[in-house]
Amino acid sequence: MDMPMIYDQTSCFTAFEGQRRIASGPLADVALAVKRAGTRTTAPIAIYSDATGRPVDLDLRGSDDEIAARLRGTLQAEPTGPRGRGRPKLGVVAREVTLLPRHWEWLSAQPGGASVALRKLVDEARRANSDRDRSRAARDAAYHFMSAMAGNLANFEEAARALFADDRRRLAGLIAGWPDDIRDHIIKLAFGDAV
Repeated sequence: MDMPMIYDQTSCFTAFEGQRRIASGPLADVALAVKRAGTRTTAPIAIYSDATGRPVDLDLRGSDDEIAARLRGTLQAEPTGPRGRGRPKLGVVAREVTLLPRHWEWLSAQPGGASVALRKLVDEARRANSDRDRSRAARDAAYHFMSAMAGNLANFEEAARALFADDRRRLAGLIAGWPDDIRDHIIKLAFGDAV
């Protein structure tokens, strides 16, 4: 079953016309800028999620109000299909977890039971690893965008290695000859700022 894409209304998106950045900001604003640009260019236009670095496909038919209304529907859409166990109104969704018997024994002995213990463990791990998780997500977003927009540019493979090695200086040097908007967006995604 295909799930509709859910976009956070506060997320940032960036559109490129060929190698030139034409808009950045909330999805509705970027979509309308892309629609306007599409009427005056034959260059390919792509929209990317800054959170994931992946391209976003949108239906840009109709008036500006129709597009905005359609995007609001996408932004607020809930997955369709039968609901399983859990407490959906609270955001609780039942999923399967496979553990060894000794793990289940330990979880069962915890105050509140297995679910409470697992939630506490996950929350603790999220707090302890938040900086590392944020850094990994930023690197992954930069790589996805870089692969799509610069995969055929000089030094791509070495730049990807520098990105994954978290070597900002080497990465900046390797992509210095790339188109300005692509280069700047990679640095922004990976490190949160421009070159």
